[in-house]
Amino acid sequence: MNENLRDKRGVVFSLLIASFLASFLGSAINIAIPIIGKEFKLDNVALTWLNTSFQLSSATFLLFFGKLADIKGRSKLYYLGISVFAVGVFLSIFSRNYLLLLFSRIVQGIGSSVIFATSSAILTSLYPEKRGYILGIYTTSVYLGLSFGPVLGGFLTQYVGWKSIFIFTFILSFLSIILGISYRFDEVRSEEKLDLLGGFLFSLFVFLILFGTSQILKFTGIVSVGIGLVTLLGFYFVERRVSNPILDMNLLMNNKTFTFANATALINYASTFGVSFLLSLYLQNIKGVSPRDAGLFLVFQPLTQALFSAWAGRLSDRRRPEILASIGMFIISSSLFLLSRIDTESSIFLIPLYGIFLGFGFALFSAPNTNIIMSSIDRRYYGFASSFLATMRIMGQSLSMVMIGIVFSLESSFMNSYRILMLTYGILCILGVFLSIKRHEVHKLS
Repeated sequence: MNENLRDKRGVVFSLLIASFLASFLGSAINIAIPIIGKEFKLDNVALTWLNTSFQLSSATFLLFFGKLADIKGRSKLYYLGISVFAVGVFLSIFSRNYLLLLFSRIVQGIGSSVIFATSSAILTSLYPEKRGYILGIYTTSVYLGLSFGPVLGGFLTQYVGWKSIFIFTFILSFLSIILGISYRFDEVRSEEKLDLLGGFLFSLFVFLILFGTSQILKFTGIVSVGIGLVTLLGFYFVERRVSNPILDMNLLMNNKTFTFANATALINYASTFGVSFLLSLYLQNIKGVSPRDAGLFLVFQPLTQALFSAWAGRLSDRRRPEILASIGMFIISSSLFLLSRIDTESSIFLIPLYGIFLGFGFALFSAPNTNIIMSSIDRRYYGFASSFLATMRIMGQSLSMVMIGIVFSLESSFMNSYRILMLTYGILCILGVFLSIKRHEVHKLS
């Protein structure tokens, strides 16, 4: 029994390390991108694709891998995913040209999609009696990766070189594989057949929407979004007719708790993902702060979330998670409205102060909201639920950046754009609070 517990902890550490790395690498590579651009003589468009390719490949296959994990087994797919991620990182270390580096980022994205599609599902299966607590720890690992990414990435890039970021990631990836590979546990699997056509259409829809929104101010972006919406319509009619759909429309229509919680998550990410980008521009372009110091000012938000996420998750096991998530969204919206009042004369020390409030709101929202989603669905479909939530996260992040691109193109003044966007994000969060309250009412009626 003690040996089984030790093995169980090993796979938990494996999952937490993998989740940390998937978020760490994305934030750390942003610091190294200017150096990579100089080494490979790249323009801004090419540099953008180092992040866009990772995001696209990760989001495109999330739902497919989540459903596959429910059918074939989550642990097997997870180990395959972390191995693919490690291979992608290994390729980055030995990339001697831009195309190989770009290919390696795509491989990393595919591996990370498996990690995010299975991690919370496995953790929830391992600790069903402490679901909120373990999901809080999982959220902590993700946001520790986001917190340490810019700081450690900047240090490694400046003193060792940009490839050292990938060397560090590869070593921890290998450790993650070793920690968890010996553990096997009984899983409740779905007896359904995999809906290949539905999976293809949904993946195509996600790819077209994310690609299109990243290019929304260009004709190709508008066409891509249009084709994506047509694909979504075709996906809907296909899913209504198959016996084992990859996305059960009846679930979305009848399980209001699941639907409202995912819609709230989409709104949360759409209204918050671009905040750090805007604050970074404000600090560097308006206040004249160095990139290193800007990263230090911005670390307070993800660090606060990392500190309080496990506590919020544990609290959601004992209290109503719907209420905690609603309070979290309200704190986030209040913080965004406060940030919208910052101008050229404001003290830069307001940024970390408001960042702490924002991070605390994130902590109260994220783990409890994930707890709501995972508790609203049968254990056989944990992989689907985990991957669907991750899809909402990435699509919300994409929408957040689209809003920035549109406002920047229409408004020449940065401070006017900043104020419009922060107010827009705050209003979106108010909508999220309303959805959380409606979800609470649905829960009381059920």
